[in-house]
Amino acid sequence: MDTADRHTPVLLDRCLDLLAPALQHEGAVLVDATLGMGGHAEGALRRFETVRVIGIDRDPQAIELATGRLSGYGDRFTAVRAVYDEIATVLADLGTTPVHGVLMDLGVSSLQLDETERGFSYAHDAPLDMRMDPTDGITAAEVLATYDETALARVLKEYGEERFARRIAAQIVASRARSPLTRTSQLVDLVRAAIPAAARATGGHPAKRTFQALRIEVNGELSVLARALPQAVEQLAVGGRIVVESYQSLEDRLVKRTFAAGATSSAPRGLPVEPADAAPYLRLITRGAELADETEVARNPRSASVRLRAAERTRPTPARLRPAGAA
Repeated sequence: MDTADRHTPVLLDRCLDLLAPALQHEGAVLVDATLGMGGHAEGALRRFETVRVIGIDRDPQAIELATGRLSGYGDRFTAVRAVYDEIATVLADLGTTPVHGVLMDLGVSSLQLDETERGFSYAHDAPLDMRMDPTDGITAAEVLATYDETALARVLKEYGEERFARRIAAQIVASRARSPLTRTSQLVDLVRAAIPAAARATGGHPAKRTFQALRIEVNGELSVLARALPQAVEQLAVGGRIVVESYQSLEDRLVKRTFAAGATSSAPRGLPVEPADAAPYLRLITRGAELADETEVARNPRSASVRLRAAERTRPTPARLRPAGAA
């Protein structure tokens, strides 16, 4: 199957509309910080005829597929294998800072979901891996084998917002004492047994939250996002825009807080004159988080949980607020 046929980018037109004022000029550079199979990147290259796109992804298979898909755009597209919290280093190495747009499409990619052997899906039996970079880091099976009951319950509660976290953690510890948990189907069966029957009847698949929590833990997703967001803002030129698509509340909360902090004066209330370095350095473009409409969800079911936020850089960030290492 062609790469383009395997992936429908979420809210592509809306993302490009939000980025357009920053990219419709000669020399504009867009960073697709979560490249995946290159759907959003291709949309930008098609619509903005002079834009250069830098795509970042930690998954070597994503880099390979997107590079092949976008080869016809020549030097207008550059793929870099890295975790996107390295955005400042990537751009410095390429000599392309500041940039005019940053796009982040968070969470697990279509590629990772569709490749069942990667172990991201609770719908198919596969090894419990869940690494976005399958060459590096601890697997989900290793988390289940080595974390104590308290740590497992914390992961499930914090990252999966699982109300039966303690029961599931206890089941994991009891089960692994008998035999290792190495397959997704084993974990699905265990979670189903741990959750009361009444709770299993509502709220979607009973293992959904557990799989989300493990994936976040394995890949350090929230800590990566927390480091990446201020870096991404700092890489934007004045007038540049950042668009972020989140798929669960923990991600969206981080995005909301980062954007709100930049769009709010840091001066104490009651001052007759706002100090220059206290003025906001971001302008919120979206009103709250935008959702996909019924047409989008029908066309692309993976857009059902998306939360989209966007902001524009209005001035340089005050030196005291810049991320560590920023000039």
